[in-house]
Amino acid sequence: MTRPIRVAIIGSGPAGIYASDCLMKSAAAQDPGVSIDILERMPAPFGLIRYGVAPDHPRIKGIVTSLHQVLNKPQVRFFGNVEFGTDATLDDLFQYYDGVIFATGAKADRALDIPGIDLDGSFGAAEFVAWYDGQPEFPREWPLNAEKVAVVGVGNVSLDVSRILGKTADELLVTEIPDNVYAGLKESKVKEVHVFGRRGPAQAKYTPVELRELDHSPNVQVLVDPEDIDYDEASEEARRTTKATDMVCTTLENYAMRDEDPNPDIRKIYIHLFESPVEILGEDGKVVGIRTERMELNGQGGVTGTGKMTDWKVGQVYRAVGYLSSALPGIPFNHTLGTIDNVAGRVIDQTGEHIAPLYTTGWVKRGPVGLIGNTKSDANETVQNLLDDWANGKLNEPAHPTPEEAAAWLDSLPKKVTDWSGWYRLDAHEKKRGAEEGRERKKIVEWEDMVEAAHDMNIEDEAQAIRNGRGTR
Repeated sequence: MTRPIRVAIIGSGPAGIYASDCLMKSAAAQDPGVSIDILERMPAPFGLIRYGVAPDHPRIKGIVTSLHQVLNKPQVRFFGNVEFGTDATLDDLFQYYDGVIFATGAKADRALDIPGIDLDGSFGAAEFVAWYDGQPEFPREWPLNAEKVAVVGVGNVSLDVSRILGKTADELLVTEIPDNVYAGLKESKVKEVHVFGRRGPAQAKYTPVELRELDHSPNVQVLVDPEDIDYDEASEEARRTTKATDMVCTTLENYAMRDEDPNPDIRKIYIHLFESPVEILGEDGKVVGIRTERMELNGQGGVTGTGKMTDWKVGQVYRAVGYLSSALPGIPFNHTLGTIDNVAGRVIDQTGEHIAPLYTTGWVKRGPVGLIGNTKSDANETVQNLLDDWANGKLNEPAHPTPEEAAAWLDSLPKKVTDWSGWYRLDAHEKKRGAEEGRERKKIVEWEDMVEAAHDMNIEDEAQAIRNGRGTR
């Protein structure tokens, strides 16, 4: 019998795991099936679901349950603490796999090209998110020493950042935040968060549920200037045709009808629409304010500048204007779009020819836009093209095609590689730490501590109990 197709997927976030699921389902009706190895740079799986979702969003983190079901399948193996380009080169992968899918996502901050962006106190939102999510490559301390801060952008990441800045540390202590994050938030001086968006309520990129959640804390009041509630014909049409847009507009209108709470202990989140940041103001190299230009609707849902400038006193600025993928060694990359060069998931060279057997999916394929549905459709397209190429004899012919040979190669690396069983041990460690404080989980932050926890056989019984509760491979 012909052996299964051997595929390596680089990246274990939703894009990589959905590609695995799609491969298994699409190949199920075909002989000989598929065998998948997911290689992940971090010691733990799940990408931005683990390190990019705010800790007070258990609803979104519930996605991990469905991702678990895929990784529990016998056709899939997880290998963490393996970095593409150093631990695993293209030449290495060609020795063991028929095809390679890059699903490395986007974790850097997109640039905001205005004067003052490099001042002390100017941050990318992704940096702050990585800090409060316990990403091991980021500093353990964060300077929350300004009473007034600005957040640039009107998408869900700006909501997450604003909400974490607004909530008290004790409100977040029930979540999985590590000790250093709790200590940093406990010392926070933030009293006001000012969120700036250049367009109007009908163009805001919020999802309705998250916008409403911004106001759920008893220690936070969300406010909108009534003058910022404005619509042109295109905006009204957007409300009529898209229920989510109408719900966002209604929520912003409700915020605009409030009187400001005079209680100084209540933190305020001000959403400023039609204010386009044009400069971050500084003194002695530090942020002291942000300058915005007032915008107005142009009748087509877009905006034009009025020339009216406003200076807002703030001590920090967080730009939440989008994520950006990073280039990978030896893989053609469009630095303008922040994507791997590809056509329908097939990686291409400068002439537009497919570099067989390389493929891509997710944000590094299409850019950091869209939700889970887009990620699944991305995976379907990429996987179908891979299987078509396999059927037409266009994939690689590895010298060492068995799963055992690939496992032996990864095991021979001069570092400790983590695996799927190791994730359950790390999971058990974090849940045990959380249970000691009445929480579901408390994250392990240090990289080497994560690796050691994944290899700790002393907690194998607890790990197996968790595993059995979620299903077995």
